[in-house]
Amino acid sequence: MNARLGWFGLGRFAGTGERVARAVTIASVSFGRGLLWLLAMIILGCGVWMLLPLSKSNSAETGSPELAAVETAPSGDATATVAPASEAQAAAMAELGRLRISSQTWRRGGLGSKALVTFTLRNDNDYAVKDIEIICAFARRDGSHLTERSRVLADPVSMKSRKTYARIAVGFVNVNADQAKCSLVAARRA
Repeated sequence: MNARLGWFGLGRFAGTGERVARAVTIASVSFGRGLLWLLAMIILGCGVWMLLPLSKSNSAETGSPELAAVETAPSGDATATVAPASEAQAAAMAELGRLRISSQTWRRGGLGSKALVTFTLRNDNDYAVKDIEIICAFARRDGSHLTERSRVLADPVSMKSRKTYARIAVGFVNVNADQAKCSLVAARRA
């Protein structure tokens, strides 16, 4: 075979096939080991990530004692549910019950995966409010509960006024969601 290749001037390539095959075998073994190490590192990283505690931004704790909880009753009346620390705070928190959502609609955005809520917030209090937290509950067409998403709105709402928030991104929503009901959770005096 070398004689035939030598005839054409290709004798120098006679052992090249064997050398290439050996190099490919060595590379595939080291590549396979590299993939195995990469997989092990990914699994280890995911395990460590799951064991880490939640950050403060993801926790459900309230950040300040001057927040007042306002929960909308099923009949639509706003009632304050508060564990007051003092009488002055109790009076201020009870008046936050005069904050309500008067109208609301929702639609999908972001290729159908995000919920965009439009609502009008009425403030019948004698003071402005800010840092308004809302929670939106999403349900299927038959009314069964799917998920809840919350959002804090930093914009202040003036006293004895109303403000319309248009297409506020609340978060990702299940593809089966057909209905949404938003409620007030908390607000702070401005």
